[in-house]
Amino acid sequence: MNTLEAAEVPQSLAVSYARGFGEDGRAWIAGLPTLAAEFLDRWELKRDGAVGAGEASLVLPVLRRNGTRAVLKLQMPREETTAALIGLRTWNGDGVVRLLDHDPETSTMLLERLNAARTLAAIEDDDVAMGILAELQARLVRVPAPQGLRSLGDITAEMLEKVPKAVEALADRAGRQLLRGWASAVAELVDEPGDRMLHWDLHYDNVLAAQREPWLAIDPEPLAGDPGFDLWPALESRWDDVVTKNDALRVVRRRFDLLTEVLGLDRSRATGWTFGRLLQNSLWDIDDGETTLASSSVAITKSLLNR
Repeated sequence: MNTLEAAEVPQSLAVSYARGFGEDGRAWIAGLPTLAAEFLDRWELKRDGAVGAGEASLVLPVLRRNGTRAVLKLQMPREETTAALIGLRTWNGDGVVRLLDHDPETSTMLLERLNAARTLAAIEDDDVAMGILAELQARLVRVPAPQGLRSLGDITAEMLEKVPKAVEALADRAGRQLLRGWASAVAELVDEPGDRMLHWDLHYDNVLAAQREPWLAIDPEPLAGDPGFDLWPALESRWDDVVTKNDALRVVRRRFDLLTEVLGLDRSRATGWTFGRLLQNSLWDIDDGETTLASSSVAITKSLLNR
């Protein structure tokens, strides 16, 4: 059957959209079967496997008219999906999944098919895995950010305005000191936010095995800024395993040194922007009602300060 049945829409995706977007999200989920049918027909696609989904998108494996394997990615239009389209068009497959077709109005994408069953997390040697990620990231950030992307400078200014209220929401003195310290580090860098195109979410599970190259990045959320702001997802990759081995400080230092070496970054500046990323994450958590900082953020800070 070359249609999408309502029953095939994963409940987890429906819950995510209802939680994140309310009535608009529920309406979009209800319209998914019709949207899928429209693009299966428009792009002459034939379904070729089971439905997949992330937190914000539904993915259908398909075959193009010429027999090429691809995936149809359906997601609700918003700032992040517009940025993803800009990024994928600009990178044009260099180190990242290739965009084969797209519809800007609905944010629907047709992408080359990668091996979703094998992510970079499958590589047990962390130095090897991080080296692969770093090489991909270096290729991505060498591209100047095009027009249309949010600027790290704007994001940073917004973050710093929220800090005083966020500090008051934290329950312990150590957390408040840490948040102020991150903000102080960012304040020193805010006037030089950078102009590279950042992936913004490059971690082990967003690097898939491929045929065109051994590994390619997926799911970018492009932003214009300094590459140092893009390191945190890699530093926190496979975090539960890192914690279980009771070796978090060494692993973070090793990953940070490898990333900054391959990307050619000034380590002091990269540390400051990494603190900026921890600040951003913590502000989001506080907005969601958290009163303590994430243990991983505390561990990463301790590791980088004690390098």
